[in-house]
Amino acid sequence: MFKENYTIIGVMSGTSLDGVDLAHIVFTVKNNKWEFEILESETISYTTDWLNKLKIAVDFSKTQLKQLDQDYTQLLGTIISSFIKKYDVKNLDAVCSHGHTILHQPQNGFTLQIGNLPEIARLINQTVVCDFRVQDIQLGGQGAPLVPIGDRILFPAYDYCMNLGGFSNVSFEQNNKRIAFDISPVNTVLNFYANQLGLDYDDKGSISRTGICNEDLLNGLNDLDYYQKKHPKSLGFEFVKETILPIFESYFIPIKDKLHTFTEHVALQITLALPKKNGSLFITGGGAYNDFLIERIQYHLPEMKIIIPSAKILEFKEALIFALLGVLKLRGEINVLNSVTGAKKDHSSGTIYSPK
Repeated sequence: MFKENYTIIGVMSGTSLDGVDLAHIVFTVKNNKWEFEILESETISYTTDWLNKLKIAVDFSKTQLKQLDQDYTQLLGTIISSFIKKYDVKNLDAVCSHGHTILHQPQNGFTLQIGNLPEIARLINQTVVCDFRVQDIQLGGQGAPLVPIGDRILFPAYDYCMNLGGFSNVSFEQNNKRIAFDISPVNTVLNFYANQLGLDYDDKGSISRTGICNEDLLNGLNDLDYYQKKHPKSLGFEFVKETILPIFESYFIPIKDKLHTFTEHVALQITLALPKKNGSLFITGGGAYNDFLIERIQYHLPEMKIIIPSAKILEFKEALIFALLGVLKLRGEINVLNSVTGAKKDHSSGTIYSPK
């Protein structure tokens, strides 16, 4: 499917559970140079019922997960169809959907993104490209992160591309290879403690800012084995549930102190993860709105120029890049880099479903 223009809807649901991101995008490719325009974009928040289900799904049985997958596929079908109708989107080449990660255990050769069942194409009556992670796991990779090839193709001007979402991840060029990995949890933990205060999230880090850093807790977090591992490496919610939260729960300190300490931890791990401490750092994801976190990153990286883009790119970059991954799959081109995931080879990942 080689042509110069592609009309795509990118669909993403991240681990921070903000909702389903949808972006209507037009890609133009000439002489291997890619450009894009994000037209309409929207985040559809989860109902309380869905939010609660997704939070506890990591503990579901196989039977429960199978049912959840079917129900979530139906939900995505409804959300995508409504978006197409609302914005009168015509002449789509494909809908490219990540689904929602429930389990991510590359060490066990397993990852599960729900919402990628074949009937999604029939439900929305469109060609669908989805389920981008499974093949990489089968090839011995981490199945993550997948965004870096999009960073290389769409955002080559920046030394570092970083997403601050449920987890932080970074990608950059080193010795003519794209390197990328998950750094640490971010909003999965910050939102967990904001929820305990009756809030969806800590707006701009205003509560974190009023807390005090607990040095013992900070040192305990910084000493975790994951941070000593070499890349490629990736994180799932299991790490938060089994490793991070138990450490926090052993400290009987105010929530604002937990938030402050974890924010400092995130900023420190980002600093340690970057091989050079100057240049340009392009930040997207919901964490870019956390003023206190951005201040702490800048404090630890005084020579780094931090760039935060327009709201459309900031909020919908992952939907944009999964749209690109889908286009690359349609073109039969590489969309996953083994330098990033540790797979046996670069490859073209994803499954294409036809509505018929």
